[in-house]
Amino acid sequence: MTVAVVGAGLAGLSAGWELNHAGADVVVLDAGRQPGGMIVTERRDGFIVEGGPDGFLAAEPDIQELAREVGIGERLVDQVARGATVWTGRRLEPLAVGRAAEVLGIQGRWDVGAQHAAPLHGGFTTFTTGMADVVEALVTCLGPRLRTTQGVTAVAPSARGWRLSFTGGSSLDAEGVILAVPAWVAARLLAGLGVSAARSLDTVVYAPSVTVSLAYRADQVPQTLEGAGFVAAPDSGSAVRACTYAWRKYPNRAPDGYALLRAFLGPVDGDLGAIAHAELAAILGIERTPVWSRAFHWPRGLPRYPRGHAERVAAVRERLARLAPLAIAGAGFDGAGVSACVRSGRAAGRRVLERVSG
Repeated sequence: MTVAVVGAGLAGLSAGWELNHAGADVVVLDAGRQPGGMIVTERRDGFIVEGGPDGFLAAEPDIQELAREVGIGERLVDQVARGATVWTGRRLEPLAVGRAAEVLGIQGRWDVGAQHAAPLHGGFTTFTTGMADVVEALVTCLGPRLRTTQGVTAVAPSARGWRLSFTGGSSLDAEGVILAVPAWVAARLLAGLGVSAARSLDTVVYAPSVTVSLAYRADQVPQTLEGAGFVAAPDSGSAVRACTYAWRKYPNRAPDGYALLRAFLGPVDGDLGAIAHAELAAILGIERTPVWSRAFHWPRGLPRYPRGHAERVAAVRERLARLAPLAIAGAGFDGAGVSACVRSGRAAGRRVLERVSG
C-alpha cells in the first residue's frame, strides 16, 4: 500500500513517521526545498536563532513523545528564565503568569482541540540545538521517502485510490492521501474533488509574523532585565509587540559574553533590524548597535480561526470519510502550536492507515 503525504511541515513529517513506523509504503512530498515548514533554526558562531517557534508548552506531551520515539529524547531542555513584563509605553511592569505566551501566539487555547489545551503556567520546552532538531530527526528517519521540490497541483480519483499531479506534468498513484498543508491549499485541492464543504476552510486567516533576532555583547544589555521577556500593551504605541530574552529563556542560545534578543514586530516599513534595535534600545536601555541582526518574515504565519471552525472541519472530515482514504492535518485545522501539529499529523496517519489496511 502507498500513502502520499502532501506537505513536509511538522504535521506532514509526523504523519509520515506514523505511517512509516507502522510499515506502510509512504512518500512525503513538499513543494519547497527545505522541510519543516515554519520551523527554521539557524546555528551561527555559537548562536541558536529561531525563525519560527522557539519551543512548546512543557505540559504538552505529543512532541516530547515523538522526540523520544525518533531517538532525541535526551535533547529536550526546559525553559530556564521564567516570567515576563509588559511595556506600557513608559515602563516595564509585572505581567500575570501565562499572559505572555497568549499574547505572543506561540501556543494557546483555541476553539479547536480545547480538550487537549495544556496549562500555560508550566513553562516551555525546546531542544538542545533548536527546534530544527526534531525536523532533522524525522527527515533522517524518512530518508528517501521524503521528496522536496514536488509541488502537488491536483488530486483526482484513480483506480488505486488517488492520482496526484505535480508541477511539470508527472503524477503519482496512491491508495491513501494526507493533505498536511495550509487551510487555503487544502480548500483548493478538495474543491477540485467536488468537496464543496471544503471551501469553508478558506475562512481561516493566517496572520503575518515578523521576528528579528539581534545579537549584542553582554555588556551592552542591562543585567537588571527580569524574566524571559516582555510584551507590549496594545496602546503602548510600540512597533515591537514582544521581545524574548532568548539567551536567558533557554540554555546555550548564545556564546559566553553575548546576549541574544528576539523581537516580534507589527506591520512596519523599512529596515526591520534597525527598527527593532531602536525600540529595544529605548525600552531596555541597550547601548550601541547590535553585533548582527536577522529578520524572518512569514506573510502567512499563525492561523486565526473564525467562530464555528471546529464544526466546519468536522463537516469536511465527515465528507472525506465517504471517499477513498483521504485526510487533512495541520495547524489550519486542529490548533496552533508545534505539539498540536504533531498530534494532528499522527492522528491523520492512523486514520488513513486504518482505512487502507482495512
